[in-house]
Amino acid sequence: MRQGGLGPVPVLIALAVIWVIFQGLNDNFLSPRNLSVLSVDIVGTGMVAVGIVFVLLIGEIDLSVGSLAGLAGAVFASLNVNLGMPEWLAVILAVVSGAAAGAVHGFFFARIGVPAFVVTLAGLLAWNGLTLYLLAPESAINVGDNGLVAMLTSRYFGATVATYGLAALGTAAYLLVSYHDRRRRSAAGMPSRPMSEIWARTALLAVVSFATVYVLGRFQGLPLALLIFLAVIIASDLFLRRTPHGRKVLALGGGVEAARRAGVDVARVRIAVFMVSGTLAAVGGLFVASRLTSASQVPGSGTLLISAIAAAIIGGTSLFGGRGSAWSALLGVLIIQSIASGMALLGVDPPVQLMITGGVLLTAVAFDSLTRRATESRWRA
Repeated sequence: MRQGGLGPVPVLIALAVIWVIFQGLNDNFLSPRNLSVLSVDIVGTGMVAVGIVFVLLIGEIDLSVGSLAGLAGAVFASLNVNLGMPEWLAVILAVVSGAAAGAVHGFFFARIGVPAFVVTLAGLLAWNGLTLYLLAPESAINVGDNGLVAMLTSRYFGATVATYGLAALGTAAYLLVSYHDRRRRSAAGMPSRPMSEIWARTALLAVVSFATVYVLGRFQGLPLALLIFLAVIIASDLFLRRTPHGRKVLALGGGVEAARRAGVDVARVRIAVFMVSGTLAAVGGLFVASRLTSASQVPGSGTLLISAIAAAIIGGTSLFGGRGSAWSALLGVLIIQSIASGMALLGVDPPVQLMITGGVLLTAVAFDSLTRRATESRWRA
């Protein structure tokens, strides 16, 4: 915001308005039960959206993530249920299949020169076909209510000491990391955040963390799925902001030729980004299979793809590359799933939900375009 942008403020305001409206229309919207269900429902789409954020940051698009999510569930179910392979090994191979597919997309895009739109569109069709082949002769394979994959969305931590301890540990870790970063930047003579801002951020994080634990604890406890999702977001954010490889991704989104002249191996970074997207799509597919208790062609139907891309853009990641963060996926998927949850409580038909989500997506892209145009005008001035 100090640089002239609005940051996540519009998204947070929109989320608050959505919650207030739906709570006014239905008292059950902000109930512990509904918020607990919401916190688990966002994970599958959110994981895929984090991978989409990486692709959008380099100014490209990945249309295959929905099909890869379905493929991962089909690979797992085929190996574990049909062939009797141990669950842990089937999970690993399912995730590896997503990474391998992402590497194929990245290779054709970065080395051969096929546009990413075309490569991933071909992947959407091919991986969806492979999914249907693996699920044949049935259209779905039941993965059961017990086991490793089922536990992803059915496991909750209800112990008060453990949940509040996690909230306190996360807050303390943020404070220590921020303080260390401030000392390091000050020692190097670089601009750094004042301690007052660090304390304010820490206090805000503490309020959000403890409030979340308190509300979710009133139903079943803290979901394992939400903890894994937050861990992936934090790891992705640290990778993008604090590692040389992450800065190369951001630099590539800012300008391919400039990044190449600065010594960035453009092809390698592009392949790595599509591998990350494929891997997280596969992980998201396993969460979707866990939630549905079956591997099916539902993730590849298109809804998951649309929701994941919409979540990344609505959350603040620019469609034009170079701007965004992993937290965009969390904010965006919260808005999309909150709308879906609220309209489900009100009995609104799914087609209307899709139309409203499309309108929200168009608004977010239009806002992104206007912000980008204003920034360019300011720089030219």
